[in-house]
Amino acid sequence: MTTTDEPATAFQYLARAKANLTPGTWDYLMGGSESETTLNRNRRALDSIAFRPRVLRDVSEIDMSTTLFGHPMRIPVMLAPIGSLQDIIAEGGTAPTRAAAAFGNIHMLSSVAHPGLEEVAKAADHPKFFQLYVRGDTDWVDETIKRAIDNDFRAIALTVDRAHYSRRDRDVAKGHSPTARKNLGTGVHQQRFTWKDVERIRANIDVPLILKGIATAEDALLAIEHGVNGVYISNHGGRQLDHSEGAVGLVRGISEAVGGRATIIVDGCILRGGDVVKALALGANAVAIGRLQGIALGAGGETALTRVLEILEDEMRSCMGLLGARSVAELGPSFLTPAEPFRRNWLDSAFPLLAEGYGGTELDNHCMRLPGDS
Repeated sequence: MTTTDEPATAFQYLARAKANLTPGTWDYLMGGSESETTLNRNRRALDSIAFRPRVLRDVSEIDMSTTLFGHPMRIPVMLAPIGSLQDIIAEGGTAPTRAAAAFGNIHMLSSVAHPGLEEVAKAADHPKFFQLYVRGDTDWVDETIKRAIDNDFRAIALTVDRAHYSRRDRDVAKGHSPTARKNLGTGVHQQRFTWKDVERIRANIDVPLILKGIATAEDALLAIEHGVNGVYISNHGGRQLDHSEGAVGLVRGISEAVGGRATIIVDGCILRGGDVVKALALGANAVAIGRLQGIALGAGGETALTRVLEILEDEMRSCMGLLGARSVAELGPSFLTPAEPFRRNWLDSAFPLLAEGYGGTELDNHCMRLPGDS
């Protein structure tokens, strides 16, 4: 069912979100680490790909559905874990869980999101996944995972790209500390986490195990050797190691190395339906959205997030129809070719009409300047 009283484009939610959120929370959501080079490269990786459309195919019916670890997905778009959801929306993790259930997708809950896994589990009788930051010793890890499985979370994701907390200049300059960071502790347990821990966890659980934060084929192959079921390609949305490669640009190489032995998920500046199509054509089984999810929740909560998922679905349908692809199973590298990206800021490249002020309050060119910027 389409929520027709909501905006018709995703970028219209940006002004609402910025008006609703505090400056610190807005920068937490929209910023990256240090020079934000990784953040911009995430978008450039998408903009460096052009489509090769095929014509005269019957595209009167387009199937965008898939499954993720056996669970039906209306479109291959998972809601990524966001640690400080409670800073964006008071309901925290319950809002995206309900939106995922209403739309027909899956939410992966962050272990540092409020109100906690038990309360989120009660929010909707619908498949959901659990992401873990390692904030305690072996007993703490095993007990937390057991709690998640006992509360019917259907897969466990271990974040592996946050051994140290990055320097995020926006937060540092404003003295802003997201609530998730306060819940992470000293980080020593995450720093000591190794492949031996992955092996132990794999041996102790019967649900799919995902590693979130994979950025090389070498680590993807190690994950498979350790029995991991899902390789989640991510650089934390450009919020951890700066000067990394764009995430979507890594998909084809990692997918070819994995060779179908694990499910491939990717995130990183995926803001349009065409972005989803590109990632799938490169070899991903599903994508995840973090910033776009946060923008929607900040703008209008569960209802806005459900509408943004509908917009992505509409954009995917149009893109696939014009591309000549009748199902996600048909998508592959033959539909893509390298291209020279325009020299735009990451947000402008996805939403170039922002500067024109369409859909409400006019935003500044990049939607996110620090106070005092000219």
